[in-house]
Amino acid sequence: MTTPPIAAVILAAGKGTRMKSDLHKVLHPLAGRPMLGHLLASVDALGATAKVVVVGSGREQVERFVGGAAEIVVQEPQLGTGHAVQQAQGRLASFAGDVLILYGDVPLVPTETMRRMLERLNAPDRPAAVVLGFRPADALAYGRIEAEGGVIRKMVEFKDASDEERAITLCNSGLMAVKAADLWALLARVGNDNAAGEYYLPDIVMLALADGRRSAVIEAEAWEVAGINSRGELAEVEADWQRRRRAQAMAEGATLIAPETVWFSHDTRLGRDVTIEPNVWFGPGTVIGDDVVIHGFSHIEGATVAPHAEIGPYARLRPGAEIGEKAKVGNFVEIKKARLGRGAKANHLTYLGDASVGPGANIGAGTITCNYDGYLKYRTEIGEGAFIGSNSALVAPVAIGDGAIVAAGSVVTRDVPADALALARGRQEEKPGWAARFRAMMTAKKKAG
Repeated sequence: MTTPPIAAVILAAGKGTRMKSDLHKVLHPLAGRPMLGHLLASVDALGATAKVVVVGSGREQVERFVGGAAEIVVQEPQLGTGHAVQQAQGRLASFAGDVLILYGDVPLVPTETMRRMLERLNAPDRPAAVVLGFRPADALAYGRIEAEGGVIRKMVEFKDASDEERAITLCNSGLMAVKAADLWALLARVGNDNAAGEYYLPDIVMLALADGRRSAVIEAEAWEVAGINSRGELAEVEADWQRRRRAQAMAEGATLIAPETVWFSHDTRLGRDVTIEPNVWFGPGTVIGDDVVIHGFSHIEGATVAPHAEIGPYARLRPGAEIGEKAKVGNFVEIKKARLGRGAKANHLTYLGDASVGPGANIGAGTITCNYDGYLKYRTEIGEGAFIGSNSALVAPVAIGDGAIVAAGSVVTRDVPADALALARGRQEEKPGWAARFRAMMTAKKKAG
């Protein structure tokens, strides 16, 4: 069977006033990615050929985020969900296929669930529309779906529902799949004779039924269609996402000592037999290899950690950090856009930025690469087996050769050849008895004063 082309219409015109934010509601991050980004990624995985995002206020923010990944249309004034979908009709005038209607503040709908909706739409009985339903623990003010055998008998908004209809547990998520030709024809007939005076998208189901065409409902888990309208709801959805991600990590072979304290991003990748101690945070773009140990209170973002490495405690890996196999990054070490070679060590109190550290090199406590002059960044190259003494400052651009030693307390401004010793610090002098004479003089002065 030939699969029809797919278009996605994402509704994001709500003002988001309950977020109390200057940032557009659908751009608030969830698991390290804007809500709208989650949805667009799922649609892309589905293979959609057209994407239209319907916005109201905050259009500029959404356009900047979307770039050329989707078309933007504006709903103004905002007269309901049916009216919102109609705004996409002009952009999809020549589209002949299946249309998915999604919501920007319902970001976690899996690609597989979208696919199930489309498969049901193209089933032999050819329903007029497919509605995604769910059964929440508390039905609240969701619209209700009366169905039998997966076929919808009636849909009603909560505001317009009777007490008997409000007792129904199957709720309408608002997500639908409709063939383009049916969608636009049905929307043109939707009226606004309801409590809110709005044009409701779900009304197309009852209009189709009046024409003798039945619609279908398939069910999703409540978390798949969790909507976010406030910072409190965002925190609840984030917490639920993190709980499921932690369970997944452990099921796939990672040890989490205190799972509830570990925070993942949407794209965190963990190898097998990884051990993660309490209070570890993973930002976007992190890849952790097999048998890595990450000690407590470490912060890792945009970094790659090779197998058998050890990180932390209290380590910070920033974007561009590459930690080699069996390397060690200790407490209060920060690494940014730098590579630590196989078996290299930076055990404590160090900053390595825009640098390359060769295999087996040892970076002493308090070492920093001085990579920024206030205008430009410069690189530091540290060779294989080099030893950098404590409290050294390597002023980039500079190269430390293989096997070289930099004496503790040095400020290195020139390249150091392989196997050489670099000693760059002031000469120490002693003045016998000076301290005792100084104390006597100051004590006398204080008494006289």
